Amino acid sequence: MQPYEERLTAPRSWWFMTALVGVALGLIMLPLGTLPLVGGLIGGTALAAVAVSSYGSARVRVVAGSLVAGDARIPVSALGAAEALDAEEAAAWRTHKADPRAFMLLRGYIRTAVRVEVTDPSDPTPYVYLSTRHPERLAAALDAVRAG
Repeated sequence: MQPYEERLTAPRSWWFMTALVGVALGLIMLPLGTLPLVGGLIGGTALAAVAVSSYGSARVRVVAGSLVAGDARIPVSALGAAEALDAEEAAAWRTHKADPRAFMLLRGYIRTAVRVEVTDPSDPTPYVYLSTRHPERLAAALDAVRAG
């Protein structure tokens, strides 16, 4: 079984917005002259691109007997069954079914997710919620590691 790995990249429309941020900052700097306009255009675009890239750099991996989600590393032995969530069920677990004690790696632009029960009795976290574009594959990878 191949280990599972996914990067939760930001959608293309967000990259278009980075250019708009640069144009807006350039226009704000326009009264100060041409050089500040160019600096605002380049600097604004670069700063917005760094912010989008940083937010979209979260990774979800199943490797070496662990679930790695963002900065969290959870041993699969501390997890129960993984449940793949379609868009409707994922939205419910992000809103009215959500438990504030849960660990959530949530990206609103990804509609599907996986919910995994935490079975470690010493951990107060009831479940792990992970946004993913491939919920069935992630659930299968977790179940395969837990099975053997």
